[in-house]
Amino acid sequence: MSLLALAVALTPAGSRAKDAVSIAAAANLVFVIEDLNAAFRGEEPDTRLTVATGASGNLVAQSTHGAPFDVFLSADTDYPQSLIAAGVAGAATFKIFAIGRLVLWTTRPVLLPDVPDADPATRIAALVRSVAVRKLAVAHIDTAPYGRAAKQTLVGLGLWETALPKLVVGESISQTAPFVETGNADTGFVALSPKLKDRGAWLEVPASWHEPLAHGAVLTSRGANNPAAARYLAFLGSERAREIFQRYGYDVPSAR
Repeated sequence: MSLLALAVALTPAGSRAKDAVSIAAAANLVFVIEDLNAAFRGEEPDTRLTVATGASGNLVAQSTHGAPFDVFLSADTDYPQSLIAAGVAGAATFKIFAIGRLVLWTTRPVLLPDVPDADPATRIAALVRSVAVRKLAVAHIDTAPYGRAAKQTLVGLGLWETALPKLVVGESISQTAPFVETGNADTGFVALSPKLKDRGAWLEVPASWHEPLAHGAVLTSRGANNPAAARYLAFLGSERAREIFQRYGYDVPSAR
């Protein structure tokens, strides 16, 4: 029996109609969370789910100041660990549920021509240095893990000083992608997503160029007393959830 099935089995059926789970989710999860929650509701139709999305750092600040979240889904592992260190989340509930992938995206394919066997560093450098690229979108480098990864990539390639005057900064990754999509930025570092398919051109950034974008989840102290929140956390490791994450461009940890 799976953890999710076991958790459901141990919860009295009569109590489920009253169950509610409040989820704080990193902004890059804004699209995948809809399908995840739909799949969870398929198993628990009477459980009410509410979601707040934003930069992981901002959600941590809200959580430590008493925001009523049960589950925190971050785009990194540092922020959940900071909640644990602050005593507002349980260490035993921490898990890595997905691994994000950073890409450099443009809706103007002419800026990123497909050159077979070309070194990705050379292609990224050419794009960032191009006089045709006047605005380069990134998520906030202090509060958004994808923004931090973008800066690490640019610094590692020796491109940070070149990129700095071109930067257009979104509070979160969900604000950054629209800059590129609408043409308000010529290119930008965003999370890999099916939304990019047939929308210009993108180049995946090798994962070794930045800190891993391992996404960590944890139950808050409030969520620790909510059986429905524990069931939701268990669901994130289910085969159904793993399939959804992969469909949306994420890697997933090895099944245990």
